[in-house]
Amino acid sequence: MIEATSAGAILFRDTRGRREYLLLKSRPGDWEFPKGGIEGEEELQQTAIREVKEEAGISNFRLIDGFRRDYDYVFEAGGKTIHKTVHLFIAHSEEASAELSQEHRDHQWRDYDQATNTITQDGPREIFEDAHEFIDEEYYGDEE
Repeated sequence: MIEATSAGAILFRDTRGRREYLLLKSRPGDWEFPKGGIEGEEELQQTAIREVKEEAGISNFRLIDGFRRDYDYVFEAGGKTIHKTVHLFIAHSEEASAELSQEHRDHQWRDYDQATNTITQDGPREIFEDAHEFIDEEYYGDEE
């Protein structure tokens, strides 16, 4: 079995008094967060930052300290079995729009309930729920 590692970010923005999260629709049809494989000697955070820039066209954002969650899955590609571990961080975007890469079919900014119902895989959905709670408690604290 081939081992693979990816990193990405749960990207959120504040717009018109509400928080929205960016979801990307992959070519196979899953709704997910910007993520991708490590290149060269990149650290996980560097990969997450690069992938947000490449896949969402957003450069004005920052990773939020203190949150990293992982999930893994197994899939077949080219007759080989691949075990992939994905590391997700949280990132706050100052940009209001995103620009879709060639890797995806669509993108949407969704509020929490919409995003929870749109994410197609259990692992990312569970991490998203943790991230939402982390943002409420650790990032905003008592502001909301």
